[in-house]
Amino acid sequence: MKIFTQKIMLLIALVVLLVGAASCGKKGESGKPSNVDYYTCTMHPSVKSQDPHGKCPICSMDLVPVIKKGGGEAATESSPQMQGMKGGGEKQGGQMQGMEGMPGMKPGGQMQGGQTHEFVVPVERQQQIGVTYAAVKRKPLRHTIRSVGLVVPDKGRNWQFVSRVDGYVQKLDVKSPGEIVEKGAPLLSIYSPDLLTSEREFVELLRMRDQAKSKDARETPERLIQSARRRLQLWNVTDAQVAELEKTRSPQENLTLLSPFRGVVQSVPVEQGKGVGIGNMLVEVADLSVVWVWAEFYENELPMLKVGQKIDITAKSYPGEKFEGTISLINPFLEEAKRTAKVRIDIPNPDFKLRPAMYVNAELGMDMGEGLTIPVSAVMPTGTRNVVFINKGEGKLEPRIVQLGSKYGESYEVQSGLREGEQVVASANFLIDAESKVQQALNEFEPSPSPNESPVK
Repeated sequence: MKIFTQKIMLLIALVVLLVGAASCGKKGESGKPSNVDYYTCTMHPSVKSQDPHGKCPICSMDLVPVIKKGGGEAATESSPQMQGMKGGGEKQGGQMQGMEGMPGMKPGGQMQGGQTHEFVVPVERQQQIGVTYAAVKRKPLRHTIRSVGLVVPDKGRNWQFVSRVDGYVQKLDVKSPGEIVEKGAPLLSIYSPDLLTSEREFVELLRMRDQAKSKDARETPERLIQSARRRLQLWNVTDAQVAELEKTRSPQENLTLLSPFRGVVQSVPVEQGKGVGIGNMLVEVADLSVVWVWAEFYENELPMLKVGQKIDITAKSYPGEKFEGTISLINPFLEEAKRTAKVRIDIPNPDFKLRPAMYVNAELGMDMGEGLTIPVSAVMPTGTRNVVFINKGEGKLEPRIVQLGSKYGESYEVQSGLREGEQVVASANFLIDAESKVQQALNEFEPSPSPNESPVK
């Protein structure tokens, strides 16, 4: 009995020891260092946990510690992210965790005292969030301005025939808009008794001049002949037609109107056989061998435009084909609402491809020399400054303030802050959204408000 009692007591003591050892082991596994405030996910900063071995409930990534303010070095390196960040954290003297307490920056990303804002985002992590890089390159800079324009006929090459005599339309040689007529081709014929009378007078004056016996006798008919010739010209009789009448001495009862150039009939408002009076419009012909394009440019683009500049014109009707135009007029008056000014572009159009009322695109490219460039996506505005992230290798990144010039397409010109050949993060926005600690680093670039400044509400 005594031996049995001793065995029971020994068994109870052994159980107590095992339970105590298990609880101690559990406590050692779940406990967190005193300088750690909580654990969070780098992708989802809203997640907070007290479990050092916990995982993000959203993306299942290992949680990383957030150090208490003034807490110094982290006490755990169990997560892969913290292991990859160890080197950068030691180099910064504990500034990796939260990026707290960083002194002011000097231009170019340098800290006071020769230190930098360099931090580490592990290469594996960068691959997960899709970080890409681009080299700082020196390349030709080309600025392009674009506009949309409307094709209209050249008003100096547009001719409207108006009746200058009373009469009747004897014959229409052109019958509808759109017909192409050659230079000197007949357009229509007008029967006019007044015109027939004037031609007969002109022929009679020619006969009187020819029959005159002396120089003095020829002076009066000559003056009257010049007067009759001008009257015929005012009635749309061409010089060639007057010369033919002078040669044949045969008056015609019909006046035939001829096209002054190769063009396109724009309108035919009269009908065959109907009467016309002085001032009635007969036919309109447009010479489309040269057309105008009226395009609108914004007021900040006007200083780049000059009369005589060559400009490319394209139309959807002719994909892949360019028409070369010349800026001939820049209207000094702006549209108040749109803040634009109209620019007239003259374009040779020998094949009549560009037609009135057609929409076209105008594009003016200008060479602006050479310069250092980075992608637009590499720049992160912080409010008053522009920051880029320099790739230092092995996951190390350095934020740096840069001075930017103009934007050329998808690139910025860099005036200072970078050297040719350096690599910058080309997906800065993605990086900032994914890494909350980088956002904390950016906050250090903004100057603190003075004590006298009131907070903005």
